[in-house]
Amino acid sequence: MLRKTLTVLVLSSAVIAAPMVQAHGGAKGVVKERMDLMDDMKGAIKTLSAIYKGERAYDAEIVRKAALVIRNHSGDAMTRLFPKNSIHGPSEAKPLIWQEWERFEKLAKRQQVISQGLHDAAENQQGAAQANGHMMGSAGMMGQKSMMGGGHMMGGEMDSAEHYAAMPSNMVFKMLTDNCSSCHTRYRVED
Repeated sequence: MLRKTLTVLVLSSAVIAAPMVQAHGGAKGVVKERMDLMDDMKGAIKTLSAIYKGERAYDAEIVRKAALVIRNHSGDAMTRLFPKNSIHGPSEAKPLIWQEWERFEKLAKRQQVISQGLHDAAENQQGAAQANGHMMGSAGMMGQKSMMGGGHMMGGEMDSAEHYAAMPSNMVFKMLTDNCSSCHTRYRVED
């Protein structure tokens, strides 16, 4: 009886652990660290997305907490996990990251600034549940313009946590996701 129970426990543990091991395809070291970091940020984005889509009640404290997760995983915390040519194993990073290191680094730092701005704008919930309204469209245009270098958002006087803190939080969230998308589109291998 004991042997049967132990066999069931061992098999159950293997079944439960298998998805966790498979989730990153056996990634190890710095590659696994950055995949875990990205998973943490993905969870925070999902939480925020549910709020801004109106699927979850607006709660400024939850917005602040999610923004801090993203902030704390951005900037140097992110770039240090991309040592030159660390694309071994199941990495989703494209070699282009190291060819365009300065641009990648700016996106990572900008992510930190925007997420701090979102944290500080959490009380500014004007239009928070209107994710596809006029204000979100404007933020998208501002974000695109800045990434193309036509505006003065990226690296300019308007690219500060204080500037973002004065905006409605849904606009800041849109700019945050645009920044994520800019990086992923260019530097992440898609499935």
